[in-house]
Amino acid sequence: MYKIVVIGGGWSGCAAALAAKKAGADVTLLEKTDMLLGLGNVGGIMRNNGRFTAAEENIALGADELFAITDKCARHVNVDFPGHSHASLYDVLKVEPEVTRLLKEVGIDIRTISRAVDVNMDGTGLIKSVVLSDGTIIEGDAFIETTGSTGPMGNCLTYGNGCCMCVLRCPSFGPRVSITQKAGKVDIMGQRKDGAFGAFSGAGKLVKESLSEEIQRELNEKGVAVIPLPPQEVAKDKLDLKVCQQYALDQYAENIILLDTGYAKIMTPFIPLEKLRSIPGFENARYHDPYAGGKGNSIRYLSVAERDDHMRVTGIDNLFCGGEKSGLFIGHTEAISTGTLAGYNAARYLKGMRLLELPNQIAIGDLISFANRMIKTKDGLLTRYTFAGATYFERMKEKGLYTTDPETVRNRIKKYDLDNIYKEKVL
Repeated sequence: MYKIVVIGGGWSGCAAALAAKKAGADVTLLEKTDMLLGLGNVGGIMRNNGRFTAAEENIALGADELFAITDKCARHVNVDFPGHSHASLYDVLKVEPEVTRLLKEVGIDIRTISRAVDVNMDGTGLIKSVVLSDGTIIEGDAFIETTGSTGPMGNCLTYGNGCCMCVLRCPSFGPRVSITQKAGKVDIMGQRKDGAFGAFSGAGKLVKESLSEEIQRELNEKGVAVIPLPPQEVAKDKLDLKVCQQYALDQYAENIILLDTGYAKIMTPFIPLEKLRSIPGFENARYHDPYAGGKGNSIRYLSVAERDDHMRVTGIDNLFCGGEKSGLFIGHTEAISTGTLAGYNAARYLKGMRLLELPNQIAIGDLISFANRMIKTKDGLLTRYTFAGATYFERMKEKGLYTTDPETVRNRIKKYDLDNIYKEKVL
């Protein structure tokens, strides 16, 4: 049986592993920390704006399992908050165990505390194995890198406010290592408006019980709370730091916007604890470990691979990529979409089949190709791509791709003879 090795166990890596396994491969999933989902453990926002369309496209394509889990674990559905409609907020405390159980049930070999630090090449330009930090060699026939674009800690020191012990937990489990760079490729680095590299993660998390009873009640009942800031505390320049440009709206500078994901998700790159506690209702506020949100969050978009629209890394035929490793993407839905295509195409590559390129007439295919074209331009390096807002959501609407009608999506997928294609066993 052909073996596919997935490096990185975030949403994209889990999606890639699941797609490769469904396609018939023997799959090993490597994750450097002690649990899967990565930023999915502090995110929690699904189905907002164009992500609803993309979720339904994935389901129609046959990649329904992970969306079934996030839907099942939703604390709130059809939530509206500034700039966003019909969001689902999943419970970040419940999703990861559900995903882990699913992957184990289908027979994926999950190896946590397994940090890939190098590769061995076969002399023909193909990867034959990855090397773990303890010296273990993991061989494979095809590889998928979904390690993200953050880390090591030096990046946060250089481009941010210093290490804030984010969910990647570099001090405990070691830094992320770029497999594409170890294979001899040069990664792309995203930029900010001021020319600096990288971008701050766009949110932190507060212990919900540390907030006033009134705020807690509003979060539990509505899923969202918007608390105006005193005029002297409004800092609109901080919006430029945000990786999540769909939240770079004035409302996010003029208010504290909280979402209920089990924690109180605070939609700002960081806010000093002393300042936060000066606001009524936040007198006892506490950031939840391991996010030191009073100082800063992880710096991202410093390690993006060059790839084609099949999710294959340019110049290495048996290496595919997904998630932030594959572009300046934001979000769980985007990670699942790119990871699933990478996993499926890795299997098709091993079978000797023509790789699948999703058409531009569906949102997922258009996002993948549009982001790939844009990243080759100066302006494109300053832009982040998401179904949920900013540049790409506007494009979605202009092209008529945005819809909240699942039947319309199913008909669109059937039109291109792609319904349930991800359920095909190709190996």
